[in-house]
Amino acid sequence: MIIFLVFIIASCRSRDKKIKPVLNEDGLYFDYQVWGDDDKQNITVMLQYRPDGPEDKAVALSGPSHVSLDGKILKADSSKMSGTWYESESTPDLFAGRHSIIFTDDNGKEYKEEFEFRPFTLKTKLQDTVHRADLVLDLTDLNEEDYIRVIAIDTAFRSRGINEMDTVKNGRLIISKQLLKNLVNGPVRIEFYREEEKPVKNGTPGGGFLLITYGLKREFVLAD
Repeated sequence: MIIFLVFIIASCRSRDKKIKPVLNEDGLYFDYQVWGDDDKQNITVMLQYRPDGPEDKAVALSGPSHVSLDGKILKADSSKMSGTWYESESTPDLFAGRHSIIFTDDNGKEYKEEFEFRPFTLKTKLQDTVHRADLVLDLTDLNEEDYIRVIAIDTAFRSRGINEMDTVKNGRLIISKQLLKNLVNGPVRIEFYREEEKPVKNGTPGGGFLLITYGLKREFVLAD
């Protein structure tokens, strides 16, 4: 659901001509999101500031206050639906590694948030046709124990599909034969997402969260 909402926001942008600045920065809620996938080879960083909590509309920073990513000051953009945001784009290869976001308020006080972006890869090459048995997959660049959301969709209208958070141990993910019963024979689109959500460490009293999402997408034909 989080991923779906992010994509809806990204696809419904309608730029406004005027961006109204925030009047009080003391209680700003920091809404930081990083997402991308290997399909489009694009990583987006979107930073938003909300005056009265996560449900409030995002606003622009005023006066000398600004936000930078890895030392580069970001410009504001806005839409009626999403409010104001500060954005940067890159590719998985270039963006892999550690990064820092620094919000500087009107008085020059800095709020620094550091994070690491680690795109993972699917080491196992899926065959064009996958037969009904435990599907064993090897992933790289994950923790010794990690968690991956698996989403699989077939072409049947009444199919249950798969939407599960699975545990990956030592890089190995096993999708059971029992779980594959949720899919009918034929074309299948399968997606793997690593989602990391954590509160900002150095924010205003308003708090905030950082969400990092990265995904892989593959296709195959499921058969008995």
